[in-house]
Amino acid sequence: MTDPKKISILEYTYDLPAERIALHPLAERDASKLLVYKKGNIQEDVYRNIAEHLTAESLLIFNNTKVIKARIRFQKSSGGVIEIFCLEPFEAINEYSHVMNQKGSATWKCMIGGVSKWKENELATGNDQWAIRAKLIEKLSDAYVVEFNWDEGLSFAEVLEQAGDIPLPPYIKRKTEETDTERYQTIYAKDEGSVAAPTAGLHFTPDIFTKLAAKNIETDFVTLHVGAGTFKPVKAATMQEHEMHAEWIDVGAAMIENLVEQIDKTVVAVGTTSLRTLESLYWMGVKANMQPAIKQLTIRQWEVYEPPLINCNVTATEALSSLLTWMKENKRERIFTQSQILIAPGYHFKIAKAIITNFHQPQSTLLLLVAAAIGSDWKKNYDYALQHDFRFLSYGDGSLLFINQ
Repeated sequence: MTDPKKISILEYTYDLPAERIALHPLAERDASKLLVYKKGNIQEDVYRNIAEHLTAESLLIFNNTKVIKARIRFQKSSGGVIEIFCLEPFEAINEYSHVMNQKGSATWKCMIGGVSKWKENELATGNDQWAIRAKLIEKLSDAYVVEFNWDEGLSFAEVLEQAGDIPLPPYIKRKTEETDTERYQTIYAKDEGSVAAPTAGLHFTPDIFTKLAAKNIETDFVTLHVGAGTFKPVKAATMQEHEMHAEWIDVGAAMIENLVEQIDKTVVAVGTTSLRTLESLYWMGVKANMQPAIKQLTIRQWEVYEPPLINCNVTATEALSSLLTWMKENKRERIFTQSQILIAPGYHFKIAKAIITNFHQPQSTLLLLVAAAIGSDWKKNYDYALQHDFRFLSYGDGSLLFINQ
């Protein structure tokens, strides 16, 4: 078995020409090309026909996180621009909605473009209807802590809507356009908190959902707030030296109960974020099964590959049932916590049987996840996509991959 810690990211690379990176979405979401991979075989279709490649015994799990306008530009009196990119709340939180509904002030972990120009005590931007001020609090090892203040009448979500821009990925080298406000967002986006879109879901339309329902294919939703760490390059010689980004998961008991009832179906994760959420729920359930009195359920980067978790023999039903029991005993209707799980070759999937996902960057943890799902055939898939004019990355085409396990 592959030891994920010893993986060299250099083994998971390919040549991605710049012209193959999609800089804009297609005019129609469901017109994107779809590569279907199952048991070593590749088919080509378009997203609007995806229901035809799924059986009625399928359960699709979507991530309903909503992208916030996380980039705020402050122009100094000298003309220089400082851009603050809100990453995640700095203070401990019970749920994201509380942070997004805060009024008057909020403290966030941020990246700052042009930070060397920040000489003033405060930066400010706004107009006659709103204004927001930013104060630099401290420098962290990988980011900055910024305190925002604004007029009491607005929530932080409303302030960002006025002051911010949609944070397109760094490889989309163009300015944000008005259409990005709609198109860099899934049609079912609900809970605000992401700074990057769960891009596999960008292809889904009301028509696709109608076709899924007509075939009696079930759907349900989880929430994982996607962080900028999803674009973090792997620079370490081996994965053991790479620090995986942690992200916030928010899932209700009703969804977990539904998952238990339908666990024997083909559970299809729509996107890598949905997949990481589903697999994290399993391991949280294992922890609750092994330690019923445990107070906090989080998943660290490597612990699913190490004792005692790696030695457990807990079924998906048992794990999820234990998680529901833990939630009930701790009077929680929702599981809200962080997961740092790194899914790489050597990982054995516990819940997901298939994944719908876009084509990812070379030498990325997302490509490792794809390789964990379909083994060395990831190369065959990517070669096919490159040879058949598929569009790559966030605004590009995608794939339906049935997991080889």
